[in-house]
Amino acid sequence: MVGSFLNVVIHRLPQMMEREWKAQCAELNGQAAEGKSSQSKSSPPATYNLHTPRSACPHCGHQISAMENIPLISYMFLRGKCKKCGHKISIRYPIVEATTSIITAYAAWHFGFGVAAAAAILFIWAMIALTFIDFDTQLLPDDITLPLLWLGLIFNAYGTFTTLNNAVAGAIAGYLVLWSVYWLFKLATGKEGMGYGDFKLLAAIGAWLGWPMLPLVIMLSSVVGATVGIILIVATSHGRNIPIPFGPYLAGGALIALFWGQQLTQSYLHLLAMP
Repeated sequence: MVGSFLNVVIHRLPQMMEREWKAQCAELNGQAAEGKSSQSKSSPPATYNLHTPRSACPHCGHQISAMENIPLISYMFLRGKCKKCGHKISIRYPIVEATTSIITAYAAWHFGFGVAAAAAILFIWAMIALTFIDFDTQLLPDDITLPLLWLGLIFNAYGTFTTLNNAVAGAIAGYLVLWSVYWLFKLATGKEGMGYGDFKLLAAIGAWLGWPMLPLVIMLSSVVGATVGIILIVATSHGRNIPIPFGPYLAGGALIALFWGQQLTQSYLHLLAMP
C-alpha cells in the first residue's frame, strides 16, 4: 500500500512543483490578477496534490476504482492494461510496489522491533521516491530531502544509527563534498556536473548514517553509476552529453550502507591490515 502511495508521489510531486513554479512566474510577471479576473466563478482552479484528484488512466482519463487499485494484484488481473481503453500500464507501478514491500520487510527483520526499524523504513521510502523522481525528471525535491535531513538528526539525537556528533558532521561533510566536486568540475570544464539536489541528498544521508559511512556511500554510488553509465553508452547509444541522474546511485549506496555498512567497512579495514 505504501508502494502504491509512493507511485503517486513519484508521478505527482514533480508536476506539483512545476505548477508552483509557473504560478510564481505568473505572479512575478503581474499575471496573477489577470488570471483571477478572467476566471469564471463556476470553474474554480483545479486542485492537484497527492490526494486530489483521484488516480486516472493518463491515456483515456478513466478514474481508477478501488478494485483496480489493489497493489500488485490489480495489475496482474488487468494484465497490465487499462480496464476501459486497454492502454498499457507502466510496469514501473508494480515494480515500485514490490520493491517497497520487499525492502521494508527486510528492514523490519534486520533491525527488529523498535525505533531503528521504524526510522530505517522511513528512510527507505524516501530513497525509493527520490530514486524514481530523479530518474524521471533529474530533480531531487527539497520537499523530501530537507525533512529527511532533519529527521536523521532527530533520530540520531538518541543514537539510533550513529552519534549526534557524527550525524551533524555527516550532514555538513555530505553537502560540502559534492559542493566541492561541483565547483571543481565547473571551473575545469565550464559545465555543471551535478545538481544542488545531490548535495542535499548526500547531506541527508550523512545525517542518517554519520560521516564515517560517507566514503563507503560515495564509493558504492560512484562505482554503480559509472558502470551503468558505460553500459548505457555502449549498449543503448546513450549520448555522452546526455545527463545521467546521480541521485539513484547515492540512494542505492545509502541503502547498502544502512544494512551492511559496518560489515563492509570492517572487511575493508581487515584487508588493508593483511600483510
